[in-house]
Amino acid sequence: MHGLPVASARRQPVMWWRIGRQCLTILALAMAMLSAALSMPVAQAAVLSPDDDPFYAAPADLASHPNGAVLGSRPIALLGLPLPVTTWQLRYRTTDSEEHPQLNVTTVLVPSMPSIGPRPVLSYQVPENSLDSRCAPSSTLRGGTVDDMASTMQDAPFIADALLRGWTVVVSDYEGPQSRLFDGVTSGRGVLDGIRAARSFAPAGIDASSPIGTWGYSAGAFATLWATQLRQEYAPDVRIVGTSAGGVPTDIPTMAQRADGAVGAILILLGLARNEPDSQLAGLLNDRGHRALVASDTSSCSADLAQKYPDVHVDDFAAVPNLLASSAFRNAATPNELGGTAPDTPLYLYHSVADEKIPVAGYTALVDAYCTQGATLTAIHSLFPTHIGAAAGEAIGGMNFLADRFAGTPEAPGCVVQ
Repeated sequence: MHGLPVASARRQPVMWWRIGRQCLTILALAMAMLSAALSMPVAQAAVLSPDDDPFYAAPADLASHPNGAVLGSRPIALLGLPLPVTTWQLRYRTTDSEEHPQLNVTTVLVPSMPSIGPRPVLSYQVPENSLDSRCAPSSTLRGGTVDDMASTMQDAPFIADALLRGWTVVVSDYEGPQSRLFDGVTSGRGVLDGIRAARSFAPAGIDASSPIGTWGYSAGAFATLWATQLRQEYAPDVRIVGTSAGGVPTDIPTMAQRADGAVGAILILLGLARNEPDSQLAGLLNDRGHRALVASDTSSCSADLAQKYPDVHVDDFAAVPNLLASSAFRNAATPNELGGTAPDTPLYLYHSVADEKIPVAGYTALVDAYCTQGATLTAIHSLFPTHIGAAAGEAIGGMNFLADRFAGTPEAPGCVVQ
């Protein structure tokens, strides 16, 4: 399995027994989190949505604070449960892609076990497939939004793995208060400033020498890689020792065409129409499309749209035929495509060759672009079938890659493509 340390034949049974025990522990914790969270409707109902929660309200002097500044904090119970994890939420200042000051929220999870030396920090980007802030991870990690809980709970095993390894986990609302899905610059800056905020928050116990890694899958991989691309320019003080990312969204028009007829294409369409007004994409929507766009702020979690539009195509929202092939759609997508700048952070990337949601050709092109620009990366063309299959099957390799970087093991320069 990729990324596992080499062991002698004599020690292999012990190693695999430990790995198996760890996997069972992670699975048990994740299932307990899921079962308990979904069985607590009263507690979930008590969680205010971000639009109604004063914690999310930006202060009048927001612009006067530097990026990453902590502007408030509160302790929370993770998923409203008595879990052995100390958890805070932090309000912090960041800057969106339009250069506007923005108030974001990040959730910081610290495991109960002591750390030998500086505790590693993992910035974990949950795949937030939403245009609605009530489905942001800060809301779902408190136990809110039952209808969209599955999005965050799919990541519970991997977050549990990181915590069991003794790492602090930072989960930021990288889409921001307007839930700007597939806004690359806003997402990347939100990730970097979330790390800055967690690092400056003394109760989290993050040492100045704590190694920092980043992780994300699917939409979370999009935000993760945008953060690594922007780091040198936007946050050179945030030194990232390694990044693992899988199921990477690439070639947005082709991805939307693959998803047409399902909720994913509608999310992409409405997100780009809202985020990129200069593209004129919104002007190509018909009345139904405009109504959906107006409603997108309050009823556009992926679960909402799946129920509202169980069998709908993009052109059902369009005033012109074949909207996904239009220049307006391409103009909205192009500024948010990955690959323009190679990260200076060692990368571990993986993608199923049979991914039914995000075609592997775009991933291969992204790897080629990064390698041509001199990136240091390991790229796995995974044989695990389907988008979700690769997420589960390649996770241990990705986590072990980060563990090696946290331990100070150097990664050889260059590209290894498998």
